[in-house]
Amino acid sequence: MNGIRARLTANFMFIIIITVTILEILLIYAVRQNFYGSLESSLTNQIKISADLYAKYFSDNSLQENVLYNVDAFWNQSNAEVEIVDKSGTIVMDSLGMIPQGKVMDRDIGEALKGGTGSWIGTLNGQKVVAVSYPLREGPNIVGALRFISSLREVDKDVENTASVFIGIGLVVIMIAGLISVFLANTIVVPLKEVTEAARKMAAGDFSIRSRKVRSDEIGKLSETLDYMAQEIVKKEQLKNDFISSVSHELRTPLTSILGWAITLQNENFQGKETLNDGLGIIAKESERLTLMVEELLDFSKFVSGRVKLQKTETEMTYFLEHLKKQLTPRAARENIDFMVSYPEDLPVLYTDANRLKQVFINVLDNAFNFTPAGGQVALSVAAEAGEFIFTVTDTGCGIAVDELPKVKEKFYKGRGSGSKNGIGLSICQEIVTLMGGRLEIASQLAAGTKVVISIPREEASDRRSI
Repeated sequence: MNGIRARLTANFMFIIIITVTILEILLIYAVRQNFYGSLESSLTNQIKISADLYAKYFSDNSLQENVLYNVDAFWNQSNAEVEIVDKSGTIVMDSLGMIPQGKVMDRDIGEALKGGTGSWIGTLNGQKVVAVSYPLREGPNIVGALRFISSLREVDKDVENTASVFIGIGLVVIMIAGLISVFLANTIVVPLKEVTEAARKMAAGDFSIRSRKVRSDEIGKLSETLDYMAQEIVKKEQLKNDFISSVSHELRTPLTSILGWAITLQNENFQGKETLNDGLGIIAKESERLTLMVEELLDFSKFVSGRVKLQKTETEMTYFLEHLKKQLTPRAARENIDFMVSYPEDLPVLYTDANRLKQVFINVLDNAFNFTPAGGQVALSVAAEAGEFIFTVTDTGCGIAVDELPKVKEKFYKGRGSGSKNGIGLSICQEIVTLMGGRLEIASQLAAGTKVVISIPREEASDRRSI
């Protein structure tokens, strides 16, 4: 889990550092632009005042005369370096006394000589400066430009100091966020560790362990799934043990009879043909019963492993149902049960595995006979609807309890007071019907009988050729 914790923390920290870094850059840039903008705005206000003073009080003289005689009269309120440029772009006066040769080609001078307010940030005489230029007018005519230049050294220091504060705050934020990231990583890792430990114990065979659900999230759902899996494994294990116990008992009964009569018939003092016939008859009957039980178990094993393939043929349903009726009518007569089979005369052919379908009905009807007392009724009705056959088996037996009804088709399940030998008869029926693409539904009430509805889809000729 340390690996997951480290990766989660590293991912959280990466996102936090990237986010804080981007915010720091944006904030520092905004502060720098704000400081520069404030200085530029201040210089712009000062230069406009100076240019207005020039236009009102000094425009009667030429620019050159004003430079000679009124050199600081209209800009002495500013602390910035001042330059005066004539119409050709040549500097005719500099407050620092440094007048370069030739024309000044900076952008702010060009804007001012065109009648606008120009600004420029760059390097001048080795210093980073901001320059603001404004036109000087004599009436409507532009005679030159006034330029204020201010160093950005102090402003840059203020920006650096502010940036240092922001960076310090950012580092503190990263440290706090790092601690929170570790805590958040633990909220994921610790429950995962508990789930993993519970899963390890379950894998070792301890299905009594339960995974503690902390939150209703994906890990909480995983805990619920593990607990449900453990409960299902315990349930299936109990069903398996009950099944083994039941099968052992069922197998022991015929084996005991076979062994007892075999020993009896081997006795040298044995006499009497009638007793011999009785013994051999019991051995044959019990052997047949044992064979049927083994075949049912093998059949079930094939269904579970998916090795059963249907052998589909065209089945004449009228003949199929009459044969089923003849086979079960003697049993119904012996047990004094009214057994009825009803179907329409024009039943179509069903393309299916007749043997497997018969196995389904034998199992379902066998259950109906087992749970219906003498004087009761068992009925099988058939209807051919659009696209499918509907087979309905009803009885007037004892019924199935509500809490047991959802479980009767489960593997190895034997209900209370069930007469089932091993609890796999209905589960085999379910597997066969599902393999045929159909449905097996059971409805029942205690003391009111049971109704089993089996739906088998009819197949068209094209479907048959593709099998």
